Amino acid sequence: MTDPSLRIGVAGAGHFGRYHALKVAASKRSRLSGIFDTDLERAKTIGWEAGASAMSYEALLHASDAIIIAAPAEAHYELALKALDAGRHVLVEKPIAATLEQADAMAVRARARKVVLQVGHLERFSAAYQAMAGRVVAPLYIEATRIAPFKPRGTDVSVILDLMIHDLDLVLALVDSQIETVDAVGAPVASPHEDIANARLRFRNGAVATITASRISPRTERRMRIFAQDFYMAADFSARTLTVIGRQDRGVPAGQPMPGLAGFGISDVSWEDHDSLAAEHAAFEASILDGAPVLVDAAAGRRALAAALAVGESMRACRERMLDSGLIKPGV
Repeated sequence: MTDPSLRIGVAGAGHFGRYHALKVAASKRSRLSGIFDTDLERAKTIGWEAGASAMSYEALLHASDAIIIAAPAEAHYELALKALDAGRHVLVEKPIAATLEQADAMAVRARARKVVLQVGHLERFSAAYQAMAGRVVAPLYIEATRIAPFKPRGTDVSVILDLMIHDLDLVLALVDSQIETVDAVGAPVASPHEDIANARLRFRNGAVATITASRISPRTERRMRIFAQDFYMAADFSARTLTVIGRQDRGVPAGQPMPGLAGFGISDVSWEDHDSLAAEHAAFEASILDGAPVLVDAAAGRRALAAALAVGESMRACRERMLDSGLIKPGV
């Protein structure tokens, strides 16, 4: 068996960087060319586990055809730009960058160098999203909840960029319209940044989405409900179940007649989880090696970042109003 030709390096040896390195090492279409991290000992540890050497970023670029960037968000832009300038394909973890200007510059550079720039919005590759996406047509209202117990990892950014951005990306993928207004509220509780947040997004076509994210909950819950003109859909990501209620005379695939509601049917669907990270890597490899479309491109990453920044701005404005009214005390 010949060695895979695609050499992929990983920049960032933290929690997700380790997973990325192990997935590349196990791939049949690529091989792990090296690990970079500002913490050399950490890079050596992950490299030993994944079977690759720790090295400087410049050496990693020289040894690689593509780079996966799993460093802290504030480092994405600098690392990505160096890789793109070197003509390397890039898979960058979410968020794509810290600012929209940085995201735009990355997209321009990728186009100029004719290389792949993919953003790591992992939920797009999940079995849950795939089960939902094929059934959703013109949603009117979406309600998403993503809550989890507190973990120190990820608290270098707010819950908006840590958790909520997953659902922001999914909502933007499902609603074919631009965001018109954002109204958000949130608060820091266990970290310097917001740990709980709620945002209401109104789109130009009239659709509305409400998204709640928390990393200080006593339990884990991931749900999404979608209302449309002819159907209602409820997904429980943890239980891997999808319930669809719809009008049978409109061609909505709802199986059994709905008790007490003539003309409506109900169906329960489940799915088998697959390895979303492996699917994300396979898509990245296919875009590079086969010329397949980039499933989550820079434009998608920019939309999710723009929405997250708008949520943050609305949240700050809301906090100012609360301070001015005396609803909350300064420094709390």
